[in-house]
Amino acid sequence: MISEQLLAYGWLVFFLVIWVGLSIGSFLNVVIYRLPVMLHREWEVEARTLLNLTGNMPEGKSFNLLVPRSRCPACGHQITAWQNIPLLSWLFLKARCANCSSRISIRYPLVELLTGVLTVWGLGIFGFTWLGLAVVVYAWTLIALAFIDYDTQLLPDQLTLPLVWLGLITNLFGGFTDLSSAIIGAIVGYLFLWSTYWAFKLITGKEGMGYGDFKLYAAIGAWLGWQVLPAVILIASIVGLLYALFTALAGKRATAQPIPFGPFLAVSGWVSLVARDNVMALFLG
Repeated sequence: MISEQLLAYGWLVFFLVIWVGLSIGSFLNVVIYRLPVMLHREWEVEARTLLNLTGNMPEGKSFNLLVPRSRCPACGHQITAWQNIPLLSWLFLKARCANCSSRISIRYPLVELLTGVLTVWGLGIFGFTWLGLAVVVYAWTLIALAFIDYDTQLLPDQLTLPLVWLGLITNLFGGFTDLSSAIIGAIVGYLFLWSTYWAFKLITGKEGMGYGDFKLYAAIGAWLGWQVLPAVILIASIVGLLYALFTALAGKRATAQPIPFGPFLAVSGWVSLVARDNVMALFLG
């Protein structure tokens, strides 16, 4: 069905969709790396201002999602346009920097490929419609949040809160559920994990998760409605448990090392969207 939806517009449009997805994935690599750095710099400035340390404010060049140009982290070589072609450049360069031959992480093309696949998947199901566009934006945001949380254990408000509002707006116009279910989903999603967090902290004295998890779960509730939330949390918990067991048995993670929950919520949130009816039938009968 996916191929039929997209190929109905011709092969040129099909390959254009793939290229757009890969290109967005290239940009998401920038977001995943730079947004946490930007936030840490902002927090440092705020902390120094609060402590009246403005005289020692660090100086530096502009750093945001657009500037400076991407560079090799090993040698500082500025990446040229032909060296920044999504997926293809990594293959042509054989995963090596063109200047110093340092290895380029495979994660860059994997993020691009994942974004391309989810873009084709989303548009293949929902077509070239406003809902299809909303779905791919949902997918792109989940990808960015998953990898940022995996790297830094942060789920930035700059991504989670717009995702909540976009879900509510989507359902205002008849997206996946009625507006009341979407609003209740956002409320229940946030309060459920918020209550779980405080119950765990009162019992153990430790923090089991971060506030970003509450907002991401609320966003999924805003998109899919409260009815899907039990399935979302169950799928995320199962995937997270399997990951924890695998990494522990493989010796890649200490038993007490915290695991970010955002990536598993993101996976569950996408699965529950593209297979919403099946998920609801499975868990609600």
